[in-house]
Amino acid sequence: MARRYWNINLEEMLEAGVHFGHGTRKWNPRMAPYISAKRKGIHITNLTRTARFLSEACDLLFDAASKGKQFLIVGTKNKAADSVARAAIKARCHYVNKKWLGGMLTNWPTTETRLHKFRDLRTEQKTGGLNRLPKRDAAMLKRQLSRLQTYLGGIKYMTRLPDIVIIVDQQEEYTALRECITLGIPTICLIDTNCDPDLADISIPANDDAIASIRLILNKLVVAICEGRSSYIRNP
Repeated sequence: MARRYWNINLEEMLEAGVHFGHGTRKWNPRMAPYISAKRKGIHITNLTRTARFLSEACDLLFDAASKGKQFLIVGTKNKAADSVARAAIKARCHYVNKKWLGGMLTNWPTTETRLHKFRDLRTEQKTGGLNRLPKRDAAMLKRQLSRLQTYLGGIKYMTRLPDIVIIVDQQEEYTALRECITLGIPTICLIDTNCDPDLADISIPANDDAIASIRLILNKLVVAICEGRSSYIRNP
């Protein structure tokens, strides 16, 4: 896999607060190699290492996208949800940003059944089929559609398991990460100083609580995916 230049700027990461970790009492000793200092009771992440792993993740995503691979971005906490949706839509990826339903990947047949139901209900709504039903039945199906939209809206076009999963906040999305590990799906994980860097295939040490930090990391990954897709389109 060739290494490319991704315009990863340390000053830009400093401005976004990527270097701020958790309090020194809330840390995982396995993160020690990725921590450069302590400041006012907070661990400071080594941005040189962040840049290195972010660059590796971009290389992997470019290579995968240039081969037509599919991606899933997961980040359900409030500070990540909007950034995850924007990034996924821009890069034409699948995403989950509300709630991870246990078994979403490991019990794929059930998820697939839910997706078929979701698509059928959307078609019924668009064609006016729901409005021709008795009010009580229509109301029940509309509530069901709304719930499916909330939890499955970001993966409504997913027809198979993803090739790579990008996870924002390892601790928050631990269930999703374990499912990927079980299935052998490669993962890229944004990890803070309270996480285990050994669980994901590529762990990017960064502040997973600041919106600016999350957005910056995702934007770099999205650029890599988009450039890879362009390469795939030019050379199918």
